[in-house]
Amino acid sequence: MATQSVTPAATSETGKEIRRGAIEMVAAMLISGTIGWLVVASGQSPQNVVFVRCLLGAPTLALVCFGLGLIRRDLLSWRTVGLAAAGGAAIVANWVLLFAAYSRASISMATVAYNTQPFMLVVLGVVVFRERITASTAAWLGVAFVGLVLVVKVEPAVLTVPGQYLRGIGYALAAAFLYAVSSIITKRLKGTPPQLIALIQVTLGIVLLAPFVNVHALPKTFMPWADLSAIGVIHTGLVYILLYGAIQKLPTAMTAALSFIYPVVAIVCDRFAFGQTLAWVQLAGAALILVAAAGVNFGWRIVPQRRAGRNGASTVRAAQSD
Repeated sequence: MATQSVTPAATSETGKEIRRGAIEMVAAMLISGTIGWLVVASGQSPQNVVFVRCLLGAPTLALVCFGLGLIRRDLLSWRTVGLAAAGGAAIVANWVLLFAAYSRASISMATVAYNTQPFMLVVLGVVVFRERITASTAAWLGVAFVGLVLVVKVEPAVLTVPGQYLRGIGYALAAAFLYAVSSIITKRLKGTPPQLIALIQVTLGIVLLAPFVNVHALPKTFMPWADLSAIGVIHTGLVYILLYGAIQKLPTAMTAALSFIYPVVAIVCDRFAFGQTLAWVQLAGAALILVAAAGVNFGWRIVPQRRAGRNGASTVRAAQSD
């Protein structure tokens, strides 16, 4: 049959797409994992860092959007711009809080706490969309909570702002919540190119943060500007291009799996750049949070599935409802 003759070629092309997407995703996560190091090394306030990030990221993303032909009237309706701006406000606030958490809770622990995003999405799904939560998801939430308790039990050995560890964890959790809010809003923008959404978000960030920038505190030497430039051009412009390119090519499960490279790289960077060592309790808590996040992302079942009747027929209600 005709379909049999094209299947090998189609399979080969799909395999190439997945391999390319995997390379893009790994590169994006490796780069993303170093952002905490650059934020702390720059010596700037979170507001200054995010402002410069948006200021440098906007033209980078604008070039990408122009190159792809995305600056078109049909893609920039008032609804699209409004929703993207609302999500952008949440994203900008998310960046400010996360960057503030790095200097208080350490890069390692702030990143781990920030990776509670999947649970924030679950809670928002229940509250906003009345989605049903499965028993296994509820169990994973419990595992993540235990991990969080272990994480906050002991302060890391190295902190830029001593005595503010719990505040830093709070900032990271708030950042995760705002990221989840932005994700919920972005879901309503199906069909809008993600690069264009990102451009609207960083452009809004320039406007929102301009009144809060301490111009006199901006760097006077080369290295801090190199750090900020990397955050703006590489971590915002290049990472967005790699990340969105990967998402379009990879199965959801592979995207979720490769995303866990990010917290691992952040922890390694914290160790080698700042000599951060973690107690076994913190490592155990971090492992529980990351495993629980993986469980939610991949739909791992840890609560046995109900079986009804003596004939052993499965009666999962979720399967019966649309």
